[in-house]
Amino acid sequence: MAAPVGLLYDERMCAHATPNGESHPENPDRLRSIWRKLQQEGITDRCVVMEAKEAEDKYIASVHSQTHINLIKTISSAELDSRRHKIACKFNSIYFNKGSSESAYLAAGSAIEVTEKVAKGELSCAIALVRPPGHHAEHNEAMGFCLFNNVAIAANYLLNEKPELGIRKILIVDWDVHHGNGTQKTFYDDSRVLFFSVHRFDSGSFYPSGGDGAYCMIGEGPGQGYNINVPWEHGRCGDADYLAVWDHVLIPVAESFNPDIILVSAGFDAAAGDPLGGCSITPRGYAFLLEKLKRFAQGKLVLLLEGGYNLSSIANSVLACAHVLLGDEGYSRKLNTKPFESTWRVIQLVRDELKYYWPVLSGKIPEEELKNPRSISDLQLYWSSDSESDVEEAVGPGGTIPSGAEDVSSCLSELNIANVASTSATSSNEVSEASVPWRSLLSKAEVWYASYGSNMWLPRFLCYIKGGKVEGMNIPCCGCCDTSTPKDIIWRKVPHRLFFGGMCDPCWGDGGVAYLHPQRDEKERVHVCIYKITLEQFNDILLQENSLVDEVNALGKISSPLIDLSGLDLLSEKKSLILEPLKSSWYPNVVFLGMEDGIPILTMTCKMSDIDRYKCGKLVLAPPANEYANTIIKGLVGGKQLTEDEAMDYINAASSRKL
Repeated sequence: MAAPVGLLYDERMCAHATPNGESHPENPDRLRSIWRKLQQEGITDRCVVMEAKEAEDKYIASVHSQTHINLIKTISSAELDSRRHKIACKFNSIYFNKGSSESAYLAAGSAIEVTEKVAKGELSCAIALVRPPGHHAEHNEAMGFCLFNNVAIAANYLLNEKPELGIRKILIVDWDVHHGNGTQKTFYDDSRVLFFSVHRFDSGSFYPSGGDGAYCMIGEGPGQGYNINVPWEHGRCGDADYLAVWDHVLIPVAESFNPDIILVSAGFDAAAGDPLGGCSITPRGYAFLLEKLKRFAQGKLVLLLEGGYNLSSIANSVLACAHVLLGDEGYSRKLNTKPFESTWRVIQLVRDELKYYWPVLSGKIPEEELKNPRSISDLQLYWSSDSESDVEEAVGPGGTIPSGAEDVSSCLSELNIANVASTSATSSNEVSEASVPWRSLLSKAEVWYASYGSNMWLPRFLCYIKGGKVEGMNIPCCGCCDTSTPKDIIWRKVPHRLFFGGMCDPCWGDGGVAYLHPQRDEKERVHVCIYKITLEQFNDILLQENSLVDEVNALGKISSPLIDLSGLDLLSEKKSLILEPLKSSWYPNVVFLGMEDGIPILTMTCKMSDIDRYKCGKLVLAPPANEYANTIIKGLVGGKQLTEDEAMDYINAASSRKL
């Protein structure tokens, strides 16, 4: 007779809540909504229901420092009542109350309890409904709603404390929409643990920000090749995108690795309707992902709850997973939707990065799989005139859920991109002006586009105008709807600071990309090449620079511009605008640099809030890739601004200085 399925729930973990009842996405109702759904569907009667046990400090110490353990142990004590809030404010997206200590210890202990029972064979598999979540928590730091790293503590317990159970290799699958930075760092040099994370990355700007979630972060020392990151370039990824990653990265590697047990950091914030994730996995999608994992490790699977902030979608998604673990049929099926083009690009980058460690990933993705990818659709339009505005925090960790938000797309107004026909065919020049009237209007308005990076080299800039790529670029540009060349080109020096940030760029490879500090600084001077183009072209370049266009046709289908004539007026007054659709991309901030011949000079760069993240290390400063640097040098030399040696020194100086 097969061992039963375990299900752990303990109301005591609901004691962790905001101190004064403030609204917060990570709240006790998350657990309660799941539990109610499982009860209503009869799942609780079919499982072995377990209560939580507190973890012992010695097991938590395998992941966290004694200082951190002492903090979490005492944070709920009466002695810290008056200081608790002040302490929480020192961390990134953390709150504490009188129930936090017990809940954190119960969550970690629950992870240990269920994994041990599954490893022993007392349970065939299990779901642990735990909170607070854990995968962001690092050795000496709570962050991102996470106090102790539950999955890492459980994995270390099996490997180091229970060798008699025969668990030698553990696969950790993190499908939470946010990168599991804490788990990655715990096992970065450990070949006993294969850590796999698929997450929104958005060029390193999506929480937890920085370069840790990049595809080039593959482990070090003995663990090299045992850390796999699949970083989405944007939101809206759904069932087809995740299944493509399973089929072309995770499943082949799992077959080679042959784990003894699988632990899933089961965040459900990539679910459709989640207010923080912006992705669109359905309950059936989660069921299919889990079904594919069941064939490994003799079915020894443990799901440990992480994120997920829409009460309906998290409950339905966990229910679908429970049906899979119970062996119910009809809860997973083949899906007919297609992945995004960018999904295939990311998958190929991951495969190329890891093929030397996992030969099964060698080779290209079959052409048949690449046919008729989806196009990006339903972009949202929003201007923020404050360059330091943290509008993004309202829908990110630590922010509040918009009232009544059942679908993240309902929270923002729309900049529609119509669906592109899968059979293709229409050139962007064939789009009628009647279907996109803004193009006709903005084609008559001129702006100066000021480039301070690779676009200073004219052949590189023309890729954004006419399409294609130059030497060193991994990905071609689709070009603008209006392919007219710039009417004039001039060079200037502007009083801003140049710097380089990020770990890798799909276009150029490993290394940082150029940014202009949004604020003026009269002590600084940056070379800029300024192109006179139309405002229509500037909109198309904005979309391409921020990787929001998958096909040429998509540009021609945009029914509203990112920035129009009223936006130009606002820019001249406010000096910068944060564009909401771009807020998680490379260059969401359009900056007004002045006027030239009565025409505004515009550039694009990061947000001021990103500058603060670079300063404190949450985003990474890094020198550019050689190909990227060489393109900048070609621009400076070809524009007769610097000699080649001077240009190299210019880039090195910008790369080596701290902000």
